[in-house]
Amino acid sequence: MLDDSVKGQLKAYFERITQPVELVASLDDGAKSQEMNELLREIADLSDKITLVRRDDDARKPSFAINRAGTGIGVRFAGLPMGHEFNSLILALLQVGGHPPKESPEVIEQVKALDGDFLFETYFSLSCQNCPDVVQALNLMSVLNPRIRHVAIDGALFQGEVEQRKVMAVPSIYLNGEPFGQGRMGLEQILAKIDTGAVARAAEKIKAKEAFDVLVVGGGPAGAAAAIYAARKGIRTGIAAERFGGQVLDTMAIENFISVPHTEGPKLAAALEQHVKDYEVDVMNLQRAEALVPAATPGGLIEVKLAGGASLKAKTVILSTGARWRQMNVPGEDEYRNKGVAYCPHCDGPLFKGKRVAVIGGGNSGVEAAIDLAGIVAHVTLIEFDSQLRADAVLQRKLRSLPNVTVLTSAQTTEVHGDGTKVTGLTYKDRAGGELHRVDLEGIFVQIGLVPNTEWLKGSVALSPRGEIEVDARCQTSVPGVFAAGDATTVPYKQIVIAMGEGSKAALSAFDHLIRMVPANDAVAA
Repeated sequence: MLDDSVKGQLKAYFERITQPVELVASLDDGAKSQEMNELLREIADLSDKITLVRRDDDARKPSFAINRAGTGIGVRFAGLPMGHEFNSLILALLQVGGHPPKESPEVIEQVKALDGDFLFETYFSLSCQNCPDVVQALNLMSVLNPRIRHVAIDGALFQGEVEQRKVMAVPSIYLNGEPFGQGRMGLEQILAKIDTGAVARAAEKIKAKEAFDVLVVGGGPAGAAAAIYAARKGIRTGIAAERFGGQVLDTMAIENFISVPHTEGPKLAAALEQHVKDYEVDVMNLQRAEALVPAATPGGLIEVKLAGGASLKAKTVILSTGARWRQMNVPGEDEYRNKGVAYCPHCDGPLFKGKRVAVIGGGNSGVEAAIDLAGIVAHVTLIEFDSQLRADAVLQRKLRSLPNVTVLTSAQTTEVHGDGTKVTGLTYKDRAGGELHRVDLEGIFVQIGLVPNTEWLKGSVALSPRGEIEVDARCQTSVPGVFAAGDATTVPYKQIVIAMGEGSKAALSAFDHLIRMVPANDAVAA
């Protein structure tokens, strides 16, 4: 299954294994079991510290455990961890084999100190770019703490479980048999949910921080660029982010980032975070801003209040809170979110194999989603509000060449239907004639653009009718000392490369403001 170049790379990686590792396979006579057996044999042949045994003792077949020989430390994969999960497999082998993780000593000790027995089960799809973060975080936790166990399950392979548990979005995490969370979660986020004192401890640390010269709120491309440019000026820089990487984490293929022909969102987000950490930037992750309090006097400190109860103060603030998927705002959408209503076709598409789905939106993202889904599902109905599709012509030609796609234009989705547990259909209105039509289906993928994350700023800074932060050519907002950049602002064309440029500009403007700023006590005296 592995070509010679991959085997050569893995052989070099496996030299880092210091503890003996057992691959314990549970197989049946199916084709996937044969593939798994072949993969495990090839891996075992690459290191004398890895052995393969077959026990067939697990209910899920095909599956395999990666165990540290003679201990209770290990992880389990149900299904073939290829695609996006191949890195998860390699990391698990290294970590079970004794290679130290890259997490901070503080986080490692927090995992080791968790008191209780935890069995995590994560349903993933091989095309999901969000799933590896969850799988790798829970695998690491099970390596660090023997009272934590984790099984990563390919939802497309174990359809019976998926239907029984009504899993309609990945990653879906279960803890001790009960739903725990859905969507991308990193190690710190998972810890915050199960370690009840983590939020309070983080708030106390934040309260003790001195004022920053520049405080960046938001950790997407604009925020990362702003933090780097500010830190390079040698001034005290902090960045508070609800999740570092922002919307980029949910982006599959990136092919227009100049000088990089192709990359993926999670890879770019990881590179952004590492670049920020190369400088003296105080990174505060999992921190959601709730209020902005302008300086009471010219030259005074601006305050940003956080959801955890703490607040941060700074001489200047750069707002880069980005945007999120726009919702249809029709009856049934909220009720059936992650129960058939989805926003990431790459992540959740494989769960709808052989089923009927709709894509809402006829722009590039909607048409691309419909094309991708057409290769997986039984039928795709694309619904566009406008009288014509807005996607690039080449994408429209590809879409219309597919035999299992129906395109509806001048159609307004009015309601999502379900049976209480999952989506069963939708209703749309023909905007030309006014008639209502029902489409029976099992999944709805919403691709209708973005909405800025600025609700918390209402009444603090000037916002456009669309909720975007109004900025001038220097990224200055209506509040002195407060700048903004990226998708949350009125700057047109929401692109990664533009957000980075605007973040850099905002940092330079903030620095210029700082060197010209009259200290608060001088302003009062004047």
